[in-house]
Amino acid sequence: MPSLLTPVKGKLFIHSSRRSTHALDGAYASLMRGRSLDFEDLRAYEYGDPVRDIDWKATARFDSPMVRRMRATRMHTVLFAVDTGVPMTALAHDERPKKELAILAVGALGLLTLRHGDDFTLVHGDASGVRRRPIGRSEGALEHALRTIDAAVDAASAPSDRDALLSFVARTVTRRMIVVVVTDDAPLTDENERLLKRLRVQHDVLWLTLHDAEPVLDHRAPDVRRDVGTSWVVPSFLHGDAEIAAALHEADRADAQHRADVLDRLEISHATLGAQDTAVGELLRMLDRRSHVGAR
Repeated sequence: MPSLLTPVKGKLFIHSSRRSTHALDGAYASLMRGRSLDFEDLRAYEYGDPVRDIDWKATARFDSPMVRRMRATRMHTVLFAVDTGVPMTALAHDERPKKELAILAVGALGLLTLRHGDDFTLVHGDASGVRRRPIGRSEGALEHALRTIDAAVDAASAPSDRDALLSFVARTVTRRMIVVVVTDDAPLTDENERLLKRLRVQHDVLWLTLHDAEPVLDHRAPDVRRDVGTSWVVPSFLHGDAEIAAALHEADRADAQHRADVLDRLEISHATLGAQDTAVGELLRMLDRRSHVGAR
């Protein structure tokens, strides 16, 4: 089987070269705002560096902006809680498999985790059960984690159970971790919110929504579109109906607004990923928001 990590590396580091390696590091470092840091050295300021990292005395001495680089003195663990139920077998908004978008998101954040000397673990599942992989500290372990997600979604026969996934983490993970929830854009329920409140007491939580493909297209489509959960086939005459497409879009927008309102109220950082070509940028923008204004 070809490596799942190799294409993730390509997307991550192509994106980082457009900004700067230091900006990429700074985005990840925003996850670690609670870690202990020791001064390491100075370097020239680069676009994207947080203003608070500028060393003003060194800037005056060198007559150009200089920033402090800090070394972490305490390791963190990133826990990826990934929904692998039947809905994850559907297409994402870019008409490519949603599973691949989940692998890209976990792979990108996992690589940043390893690059900064931290470790990770994976929890995944659906209504049939939730499982956890051991803590990993290498690219080989990350590759195995991505293959676990890939195989679990391919074999999925049970519906998603977001409550079971969140409850498992809340009940079994006692050491403080950074919990990254990866799920689809099904509406948030009151029970989801209750469990997230519980998780926030113990962990730092991020939420990644994988945006589904449009069920009804705004143009005529020869291909059959089927709901993966119910196997219901979308009647072909609905495609191209502007009124129906607009109504579905408005319902989707309302669900997204409610989700954002709940997550903002709980101070949970969040991003919506709909396409592989833009996913890494969305992840890093989410981390940048944390860096500049705290949890979102």
